[in-house]
Amino acid sequence: MAKKSVASLQTGSKRLTKAIKMVKSPKSGAYTFVEAIMAPDMVNDWLNKK
Repeated sequence: MAKKSVASLQTGSKRLTKAIKMVKSPKSGAYTFVEAIMAPDMVNDWLNKK
């Protein structure tokens, strides 16, 4: 699990964070990456959600 603030996402007064999470597929067992852009205070909730 990782979170990263990207300078290009910080426009005006809004500050956004791009979060990347590894998710294991139940069918094949392979890992995929899920990305989302959100406010920094929502990142921990999103990473802990299954």
